[in-house]
Amino acid sequence: MTKLSTRIWLVIVAFLAITVLFMYFLTNFLYEGLYVKDAENSMVEIGEKLSTMYSGGKVTDDFINQIDHYNSYSNFNVFAVRNPRELSACVPFDIDYDALIGSDEREQLLNGKTITKKGYEKRFDRQLISAIIPLTDHHRLEGIIYIYYPLAKITEMASKEVFVLLGSAVIFIFLMGFGVYKGIKHMMKPLNELQNAAEKMAEGDYETRVNVNSKDEIGRLAQTFNKMANSIQQEDEIQKIFLATVSHELRTPISYVKGYGEALEHGYIEASQRQETLALIVREANRLEKLTNELLQLSRAANQKEIVPLYPLPLAETIREVVRIIEQQAKQKAISIVIDIDEEIIINADEEKVQQILINLLENALRYSEENTQIMISAKKEGEFANITIKDHGIGIPEEDLPHIAERFYRVNKARSRSDGGSGLGLSIVDQLVKYLKGTWRVTSELGNGTVVTIQIPLIEEF
Repeated sequence: MTKLSTRIWLVIVAFLAITVLFMYFLTNFLYEGLYVKDAENSMVEIGEKLSTMYSGGKVTDDFINQIDHYNSYSNFNVFAVRNPRELSACVPFDIDYDALIGSDEREQLLNGKTITKKGYEKRFDRQLISAIIPLTDHHRLEGIIYIYYPLAKITEMASKEVFVLLGSAVIFIFLMGFGVYKGIKHMMKPLNELQNAAEKMAEGDYETRVNVNSKDEIGRLAQTFNKMANSIQQEDEIQKIFLATVSHELRTPISYVKGYGEALEHGYIEASQRQETLALIVREANRLEKLTNELLQLSRAANQKEIVPLYPLPLAETIREVVRIIEQQAKQKAISIVIDIDEEIIINADEEKVQQILINLLENALRYSEENTQIMISAKKEGEFANITIKDHGIGIPEEDLPHIAERFYRVNKARSRSDGGSGLGLSIVDQLVKYLKGTWRVTSELGNGTVVTIQIPLIEEF
């Protein structure tokens, strides 16, 4: 496959060659076309001026001598003759003078018309441009003024200039081609580096970067490539961490279920402890099921391709439904849930996704709140959005942990066990679902004084 630099070089050199050829033909046209035409017009003009010296009657020797005198310093060959046959005495070679002027030409000359010719003249056996000016008196052709110039001289002069031009053009194309090649090679160097870096990236070397040496389009492309490489590297690292964490999270409950199940199967556990062991197996199985469901929810939220229609949703009813679901868990810790909702709020959303968001946030609040405290849920209109606020009086979140709470498997309290802590996926699911609903959310917290989560979801448009 031909390289891009080679194709560009060939195109530029081709354009240079076409330009030189055009100039060649243009120059040839100017020399052999316009110059010849100008010479022809000059001949006619000179001949007509010389014919004004003819006063009528027979063409005298004195008139012929005057024309001969003019011929001695003229660029053209000029002769005056009484009879065309006499022309043979005026040229340095033999000609067929019997047919110097044909019958048609004689008629034109008799009518006072000047005749011009260009091309091969058999009588002279050479290429000529010529002009024949009649000398007439009372409709009689007394003589002619014959002016001619060899076309070969014009062609030779043109050819000489053209050959010089052509030679210069060849040198010019060679030098320009070499310069263009060097220039393209220099310009293509960053693209070659980008190609090599892309190939390394395709092979799995995500640490590959390219140097940015300019601010033009190629420089911006290099910057974009580096940003893309950073994103891919970060995503790859996150993916590796995610897979490792998932494996670890799944291994723990599976190990419990497998270990205690085998112990029960082989009779290693006493009858008095079997009920407790079965409860532990059920607890770990439930945790495994919950983790699997959360992973599935997260995957669906992050890769939501199907279009789920958003429709008008009364927010107050949805919040009350979620509270009824969570209420039993709250009673176990003697935590009361207080609601302050604007009943007129109607949002543009999907009920299932709103419920998932609220359940995850309330479960988080319950998990990290102290017993005999309150959780406040409020919903108010603010511009074109509904502001949903969930406030607890729990342990709070350190400031340095706030930027990471939406990361998968991130736990604020690293010391908590899997049994008394969450999976670390709840807020990641919330983040994805809020984005899907075209909303925003933020978390403010003070260590030891609780956490406030605020969600903004668009209101239904009023028509």
